[in-house]
Amino acid sequence: MEPRRSVFFVSDRTGITVEILGNSLLTQFEEVSFRRVTLPFIQSRHDLQNAIDQINRAVEEEQQKPIVFLSIVDDDINCEMREKANALMLDFFQPFILPLEKELGVKSSHAAGRSHSVNYDYFRRMEAINFTQMHDDGATTRDLAGAEVILIGVSRCGKTPTSLYLALQFGIRAANFPLTPDDFSSHKLPDSLLPFRHKLFGLTIDPKRLSQIRQERRAGSHYASLENCRQEVRSAEALMEREKIPTLDTTAKSIEEIATTIIHQAKLKRHFD
Repeated sequence: MEPRRSVFFVSDRTGITVEILGNSLLTQFEEVSFRRVTLPFIQSRHDLQNAIDQINRAVEEEQQKPIVFLSIVDDDINCEMREKANALMLDFFQPFILPLEKELGVKSSHAAGRSHSVNYDYFRRMEAINFTQMHDDGATTRDLAGAEVILIGVSRCGKTPTSLYLALQFGIRAANFPLTPDDFSSHKLPDSLLPFRHKLFGLTIDPKRLSQIRQERRAGSHYASLENCRQEVRSAEALMEREKIPTLDTTAKSIEEIATTIIHQAKLKRHFD
């Protein structure tokens, strides 16, 4: 088996955006195992040197270049990172600045965190993310009335990343709730979801793909077995069909496609684009 490939998400801010964009690309390489490291708030020479040291140490330990997804607007820090860190650099910011400056006829501010200025959109985004994290995987049923959509489905079918994408990109308060064997044996939705039936949206997945995903989490377990995955998916789909819950197959779709489809079918309001 090939050793894991180190991937660094390096940002002068929180790194959330570069993580989402980078991970979206990495999902296209299912046969590769990645070790992910996020290095946020790289704003000083000291921060920069620590980041470079970590990246170059990965080269020595793994005998191959790591991949770095970079989001730093300071030209000096950005250039030094490129010169001194031995890695494949994928910059999510700089390639777009010059074309935009040329098209708009003005120079960019090159100010770190400009997109995080104190405004309504920023606070809306943070509020949505906090709500989604608190209501991830059925962690709490408190304040579910505040959810704009509640994603349901079997474990590992894509509920969590989709919920976070909806919150981060569109400011949508998305909760998610797992359907379990207890729900299948009772042939009904969890009682805590019944008052919010109109907000439910189901996700499903091909059992073979689900088994592959679960094997990465719990190899050799009943939870990850193909037979169990088939049973859970079949039961979940039957339950959602019986309850007339709109359902989407996530097997061959990216997170962006899943989120866009949910917004369209559930008629959710994008609070910003």
